[in-house]
Amino acid sequence: MKILLFLLCANGFAQSGSQTTENLKTTSEIRIRDPFILPHKQSGTYYLYAQTGNRNAQTPAGVEVYWSSDLKHWAGPEPVLELPEGFWGAKGIWAPEVHEYKDKYYLFATMHPTRGLAHGFKYKGTQIFVADSPKGPFKPFENRPHLDPEWMTLDGTLYVEDGQPWMVFCHEWKQIRDGTMDLIKLKSDLSATEGSSTVLFAASESPWTANDKSGNKFVTDGPFLYKTKTGKLIMIWSTVGKSMAYNVSMALSDNGKIAGPWKHIGPPLIEKDGGHGMLFKNFEGELLLSIHQPNRGGLERLHLFHIEDAGDRLILGDEVKLP
Repeated sequence: MKILLFLLCANGFAQSGSQTTENLKTTSEIRIRDPFILPHKQSGTYYLYAQTGNRNAQTPAGVEVYWSSDLKHWAGPEPVLELPEGFWGAKGIWAPEVHEYKDKYYLFATMHPTRGLAHGFKYKGTQIFVADSPKGPFKPFENRPHLDPEWMTLDGTLYVEDGQPWMVFCHEWKQIRDGTMDLIKLKSDLSATEGSSTVLFAASESPWTANDKSGNKFVTDGPFLYKTKTGKLIMIWSTVGKSMAYNVSMALSDNGKIAGPWKHIGPPLIEKDGGHGMLFKNFEGELLLSIHQPNRGGLERLHLFHIEDAGDRLILGDEVKLP
């Protein structure tokens, strides 16, 4: 039954018939940084989103998707975001993630500015795209970043509280040295931001963050929000740890509200050269952590871990065995 369901999903996605069971890929065959998995219950399909540069640095900047019924064997990739000519951020894309919200799908991505265009944007920034399907095609609201174009911003993610959508994002250490995790309100259709952003915390506030050997950076990367079974709100995020390795740390909003105040709890979920995590439940109801590991060019692969929801913190479990 599972195989039949997978074949139906694959056939519905690639009607050209280009994907067959004979050319499915295992996780070990897919280089991917910042993996984001959307479990789509309606079709029994897991969607894994990746920037095209993971696979081929010469490919025009965009986002593509792999899909699977078991998290182990993947069809694809197929494009879900192709940028139009003259787009401000077509030089490169980082960290795409897709959220289902109000019967639509929203892709958050970090865009790198294309030089020489009339728009004049100088810095990487976060932008949101919209589609009617997790398979895209995703379209921009405007030809500009959602956030302040004078800031270096990255890794925006969605959180909805009491019906109000918010974006949590990183203000990059390259511009301010001590990277921060920031919060800004979004319009109800996610087409734009509202008001000014506020700082939730700085990277240096965490006891599990270290500056690099030159003393020039405290990193904030990859926020993701999770409400625990007791109503606590946890943010997992990545930084450079005391061992100078990429990690996945945790912060807790004890009152359960996105504005905090936030405190750092430990130990980190991942301490050894892996990060940019996100959390999701598989179709069996198990909570899983997705990361890329190692954090080295060309070697990055998807790794999944079981996670225990302890109410006031998350506890790392066994790694899921992937082919």
